[in-house]
Amino acid sequence: MESENLMHVTPKIGLLPLYLALYDDKMPEERAVFAPFLAGLQKALAGQGLELMTAPVCRVRREIAAAVKGFEKADVDLVVTLHLAYSPSLEAAEILAETRLPLLMLDTTMDVEFTPKTAPGRLMYNHGIHGVQDLASVLRRLGRRPEIVAGHWQAPEVLPRVAGIARAAAAARRFHSSRVLRLGKVFAGMGDFQVAPEMLRHGLGIAVEQAAPSVLATAVRAVTAKAVAAEVAEDRKRYAVTAPAAVHARSVRLALGLRRFLADGGYNAFSFNFEAFDQGTGPVDTVPFLEASKAMARGVGYAGEGDVLTAALVGALAAAFGDTSFTEIFCPDWKHNVLFLSHMGEANPELLAGKPELVEKPFPFTPAQNPAMIAGAFRPGAATLVNLVPGPDDRFSLVLAPVEMLPEPRGAAFAGWVRGWIRPSLPVAPFLERYSVAGGTHHSALVYGPNRLEPLQAFARFQNWSCEIIS
Repeated sequence: MESENLMHVTPKIGLLPLYLALYDDKMPEERAVFAPFLAGLQKALAGQGLELMTAPVCRVRREIAAAVKGFEKADVDLVVTLHLAYSPSLEAAEILAETRLPLLMLDTTMDVEFTPKTAPGRLMYNHGIHGVQDLASVLRRLGRRPEIVAGHWQAPEVLPRVAGIARAAAAARRFHSSRVLRLGKVFAGMGDFQVAPEMLRHGLGIAVEQAAPSVLATAVRAVTAKAVAAEVAEDRKRYAVTAPAAVHARSVRLALGLRRFLADGGYNAFSFNFEAFDQGTGPVDTVPFLEASKAMARGVGYAGEGDVLTAALVGALAAAFGDTSFTEIFCPDWKHNVLFLSHMGEANPELLAGKPELVEKPFPFTPAQNPAMIAGAFRPGAATLVNLVPGPDDRFSLVLAPVEMLPEPRGAAFAGWVRGWIRPSLPVAPFLERYSVAGGTHHSALVYGPNRLEPLQAFARFQNWSCEIIS
């Protein structure tokens, strides 16, 4: 059952090649010269893990309108324009300004160099950039600011940038179609992530359903002993299991029931208040920390304490970018400029160093039985802390902080915990000052990987959020 409810997405782009009708009228043989260039670019984009829909080469307004209508019908995540040669802006500008689809202009050419010794005839194949300038300027006048990536398409950084922005567009779509389950009420008195239900639904597009944990009872009862045994066996392969067999089995049973409930309900994110799990007997007799961790590895969003806003954020980023976890900044090490990340019992196990632990979690807060949970240290590497901030007048902002996740030192005293040590790009004191001045909440997403700032900034722009980088 581990493969069920996979939420990872492949971004789908609509490639719009633009050209000048005059060239077809006066030099029809030139069109064929562009065919290998276009084919090579298509192959290279697909090689970036993108699903590609390419329109026919478009020259005039009616052709561009038909292409964009096709992209809208196919529900692509991002329209990418490609100027094969100069193309007059007024053929495309109004159409592209009006579409609901995110827009990126790829500013590239057939040849990598154009020197004083270049044959003058090559001008025909390398002058599309002033078409980009014409169109970008008019789009700005019309109130539309597309993303722009410039550079030769075979340069190692160019198409990965396009792919990153495509993933940002896919994440924005996923966020605005989030369906989130909240089990129990929001943790009493915790206010930083709370947003009015009408704003969640109508302002952000997040559908929230709240229920008591008992709603899972039927799904948990339907889990067979065979399914529990199979999941336990898989856990023993993947994790260093020290939890007693009974503790492990009851957590797996609840995990599988919750997994089925999420899949059947079409939820792509969830959150729970651990205090709501207050039964020590019956089908829902523990807390589903184990499934919270496993779900994030499958691209399902999660956040603690009833925080559906961050759960939707984690789900959107995990589905589009992968390698994402819910986390919290817990403690500062002022002396060494390090921050400690943790939470009660949830972390994406795919991001933990070595073989993750599966341990029994002492749980003194309610009569619920002790759960099993996945523990371990976040693996070292580049990452970005991402925080969605509700602001005044129902406006939102995204706070981005590039960080270095540090390796866990030998002899660390946190075995059995979810743990991680990050070094921000600023000393801890000014970092924390700027974070709180920006309104950063205590619940965040952690996204692994280098070069994440540009696509994450695009993710904010696609949703008309402001963005602050703490760097």
